[in-house]
Amino acid sequence: MPKVKSKDGITLNYDIHDYTDPWKDAPILVLQHGNGRSSRFWFSLLPYLTRNFKVVCPDLRGLGLSSADFDLERGITRENYISDLLCILDDLGASTVHYAGESLGGIIGLMAAALHPERIRTLCVMSSPPYQLHDTSTALSFGYSSAAEALAKMGVAAWSKGVNSANRFPPDTDTGLQEWYAAEMGKNKVESLIATQRVLGNAEARDTRPFLPRIKAPVLGLYSSGAPTVTPEMERVMLDLVPTMRIVHVPVKGHMIWMVEPAACAAHMLHFMSLHDGTFCHQ
Repeated sequence: MPKVKSKDGITLNYDIHDYTDPWKDAPILVLQHGNGRSSRFWFSLLPYLTRNFKVVCPDLRGLGLSSADFDLERGITRENYISDLLCILDDLGASTVHYAGESLGGIIGLMAAALHPERIRTLCVMSSPPYQLHDTSTALSFGYSSAAEALAKMGVAAWSKGVNSANRFPPDTDTGLQEWYAAEMGKNKVESLIATQRVLGNAEARDTRPFLPRIKAPVLGLYSSGAPTVTPEMERVMLDLVPTMRIVHVPVKGHMIWMVEPAACAAHMLHFMSLHDGTFCHQ
């Protein structure tokens, strides 16, 4: 569990999972989690990827094992998220990496690929909306005035259970997974999630459309065949603005496609990265 200091002095944690041949210089794949989660949420995807890639899983500032001991209201911004990513890449000595991000992690990846094209070899975004849906905050408020108030009143674990039922998982998803998910998310400080929700609730802060035309890296979008968080119109916007992008629909309803169908998602990711990197990925 390596640690590195951010530009503003925050301790950032990242995990490395590597089952590649030790005599080979295997490429690095960064897996970046989304809102309220941590590096532990990649457990189901890792077995499929770590044979061919050195997989690096960072914890976003304020979440997981990264420090939350800072001014959360001022310190959690999209600019700092991107700066933290670059600090981790520099600590790894990686000039360029493959990057895959889910939800907020994908939003960060889209912006990073536009601003720092020399660092992102390929980009995969999973269930990442390119801009804000107007009714997102209402859907996550559960009768309170805002998602932030709902988090404060309900607590992280209870709030997470509510979102699980709303849009994260198909109705027939293993209840054990859903219980684990809520309990694991509940390990994070409620203040961290409120601060992150503030960023996500800011339409301008999460709007990637000004960045999309600047992306040069090949982009793969993995999206659910039936989730309310990303609309067909959003997908068309991304395809229109990013010439290098292709979208694949995973046949499952819900946001958390990489947890429900890890083998399918990994197969698409491995083929995509191999296609653009010349790396032979055969399981």
